[in-house]
Parts: sequence; C-alpha cells; structure tokens
Amino acid sequence: MSELAQEIAAHEQVEREPPELLGRNLSSAGHLLASATAFFFLAFVFAYFYLRSLDNAGLWRPKHVDPSQTLGALVMAFAVASAVGVRLGLADHRDGRRTAWHWKGAAALALGVASIVLQVVEWTTVGFGPADGGYASVFVGWTAFSVLFVAGTMFWLETILATSLRHRRVAALAPGEAVGEASRFRPDVAGASLLVRPGLEALSFYWSFLAGIGVVAWILLYLA
Repeated sequence: MSELAQEIAAHEQVEREPPELLGRNLSSAGHLLASATAFFFLAFVFAYFYLRSLDNAGLWRPKHVDPSQTLGALVMAFAVASAVGVRLGLADHRDGRRTAWHWKGAAALALGVASIVLQVVEWTTVGFGPADGGYASVFVGWTAFSVLFVAGTMFWLETILATSLRHRRVAALAPGEAVGEASRFRPDVAGASLLVRPGLEALSFYWSFLAGIGVVAWILLYLA
C-alpha cells in the first residue's frame, strides 16, 4: 500500500507542473526543433550544390524540368505571410488584444494551409519526376519534406489557437481534460490558458525560421 501511495503522489506531482516550467520547456523545444530542422534541410542544400557541380552527362537540369515560377513564388509568399501573421498575433497577445490575436492566428493558419495546397497544385503541373536529373530529385525531395514540416507547424498553430479560444474565459482545465483521461483526479496543467503565450512564442520563432528556409529554397530552386 505504501508503494502504491508513493506512486500516486509522484503521479500527482507530475500532473501539477507549473505553467512557468512548461513555458520554458516549450521555448527550449522550439529552439531545438529549429536546430534539427536546419540540419535536416542542410542535406538538400548540399545535394543541390554537389549535384549541380557534377552535372553528370549534362543532365543536371534538362530543358523540360522547369517548375512554375508563379506558383513557386506564391508558395513562398504565403508561408512568409503566415509567419508574419503569427508574429503580429503574438504581439497582440502580449498587449492583451486576444480577439485581434485570434483573427491573425486564423488568417495565418489559412495562409499556411494555402501554401500547402499551392505546392500540391504545382506538383501536378511540373511534368517531371525525381528521376529526371539532379535538380528534379532535389526539387521533389525538398518541396515534399517542406510540405510535411509546414503541415506539422500548421497543426501546432491550430492547437494553440483552439486552446486559446476554448479557454479564453477559463483559467484551468478539469482533471484529465488535456489528455482525455477522465479518471485523473487532478488537472493536467495548472492554468492551461497560461501556456498559450509561451507556446505561441515558441511557434512564432520556429515558423519564422521555417519560412526563412522556404525563402532559401525559392531562391535556389527557382532563381539560381
């Protein structure tokens, strides 16, 4: 019985972590995620310059490998606009303008999803595949993984926005509500609404970083 009581007490302490601690964890997680993302896309940068310098049999970029400049620019522009919207929403949240943050967050979410849709549309129009030369392989791989990263970021934004809307008048969650376990007898987080700002700060940093990678991709894949 004593061991069971100790386990219950330990479980209770974990559930009641203060929002300040979780906020710092979110900030660190955002920076670590950005670092991991940089190393991930560095592989595509290396592949781009390496395969371009080799240009085996002159097949680095055949004439028919020519993605749409317009769609590529729109994908990049929408991603950057979404990152700017999140940054502006964070400024509104810091100043206590919660309604303005909600609108900017929703607009940023729509722009991010639009960039994904436009990228998918571009794939249907390019007329080449990853086997059509070095440039084509880098283009398809880079844009495909960019879509995955942007989709994950938009899911992150949606969860923060939904939490902010759901708990805009509530200071804390009911026991087990955050993880969907009604059997828990203590709240998962001491003040769930207090985690919106640190989560938004971490998201804004990461999304701005990822949008910057998108600008680099646009320059290399469409302009260089």
